Amino acid sequence: MKSFLKYSLFVFLIAFAVLAKPAFAQQITAEASLDTSSIVMGDQTTLHLRVHLPAKAQVAFPALADTITGKIHIVSSSKPDTLNNKNSGAKTITQNYVITAFDAGAHTIPALEIQSPRGAVKTNPLTLYVQSVTVDTSKAIYDIKQPLAVSYTWIDWLKDHWLWIVLPLFVLGVIAAAIYYFRKKPVKQTAPVKAEPALPAHVVALNKLRELGEKKLWQQGLIKQYYSELSDVLREYLERRYTIPAQEQTTDEILRSLKHRDISGSDSDRLRQVLTLADLVKFAKEQPLPAENELSMEMSVGFVESTKMREAAIPQKGGEADGVA
Repeated sequence: MKSFLKYSLFVFLIAFAVLAKPAFAQQITAEASLDTSSIVMGDQTTLHLRVHLPAKAQVAFPALADTITGKIHIVSSSKPDTLNNKNSGAKTITQNYVITAFDAGAHTIPALEIQSPRGAVKTNPLTLYVQSVTVDTSKAIYDIKQPLAVSYTWIDWLKDHWLWIVLPLFVLGVIAAAIYYFRKKPVKQTAPVKAEPALPAHVVALNKLRELGEKKLWQQGLIKQYYSELSDVLREYLERRYTIPAQEQTTDEILRSLKHRDISGSDSDRLRQVLTLADLVKFAKEQPLPAENELSMEMSVGFVESTKMREAAIPQKGGEADGVA
């Protein structure tokens, strides 16, 4: 019988230990502490709020803004710091506040409520002792000391303004180097380009008339373009040969400008006939016969050949003319 009782008591103790451990582990407790409970007025100390709770539980610390009580001020606060205990399945969350006070005496930090899933948990109250600054009234009161005079040498000035000295010197050095380089740089002697003599007006005109004939414009039905280019060649020739603004003048104005020039009557008639027919084609949609198209080219070439500027004969020496060496 006694053995049975002993066995039953042993089983009960084991069951109690197993069931009691989670129960204790689920408890939520809070505590408060100070780095130092005594400070001088204006000094600071740190208030630590700690909560021990299950690993999956969450709590909310009190919302403290500027003061804890009317005489204890909060300087700053940190973010909550969590420390997990894997063996017990619990954790500890710590919230720190840097506090100060400016009134001497004993100031009570009341129990602070921390909200948890099981309701509010309170910390233990604390007492903060604030000591006043001891002033020796037996000594005389002295005025504030005047600022000390500090010597400021030219070396100190150079240290403060070295950039404003180095930068202008650097710029002047660059300018001087550039001037020296360009003065000493050898100048390349460029060979003079010989200007080719301009071709005489009649040579240019005859070349363009030949090129116009090779295009065979009127043979392709481009009558208007053919007479337009033919008229332009003659007008350009007249401008260079007789220095008149033929490109801006009408046919009648051109003929009046050439009236007192060294042009024969037959040449004047050929010019008039070509320019007049060109005007009719361009402005009156005249359709000349193929023979007239060929005749216009022939008369234009004949006019240029007949009116071209004659080169002056170069006189030869008597011995050369007579064949004497």
